[in-house]
Amino acid sequence: MNSNRGITLLELLVVIAIVGILAAVAVPMYSGYMQRARRSDAKVALEQVRAAQEMWRAERGSYATDVGGNTAETILQNTMGVPPTTINIYYTWNFAAGHNATIFTAQAVPTGSQATDSGGTLFIDQFGTKWSVRGGITYTYPDPNCGWTK
Repeated sequence: MNSNRGITLLELLVVIAIVGILAAVAVPMYSGYMQRARRSDAKVALEQVRAAQEMWRAERGSYATDVGGNTAETILQNTMGVPPTTINIYYTWNFAAGHNATIFTAQAVPTGSQATDSGGTLFIDQFGTKWSVRGGITYTYPDPNCGWTK
């Protein structure tokens, strides 16, 4: 006898249910991975800003500040190779130098969809101290809740 074998509606529904379950697990994991990757880019940029500030201080005796109509960020980008202030469109960095430019604090602020990132706003200072602020609470590295740890 000749028999036509095909797939039944029940088998098709089971396959669709399995694919749906896998997608429901994979999409949030992928989103979390992308947030961590973007945060890593911000961490690298802040470390580069700190290194550039230290090179500037070594050459000139103080940290870079706004000079002659140029922002310190532009000066460091042009002379020390600091990355653009917009990092992968999900973070922007900036810094402030104080006390006659003998100290500075740089920060990376999450923007867009990254603003919901559990890492919060990242900070680094002239001593290399790292911390993050999320929901008005400050977490200092290596606290497991700190954005630098995640």
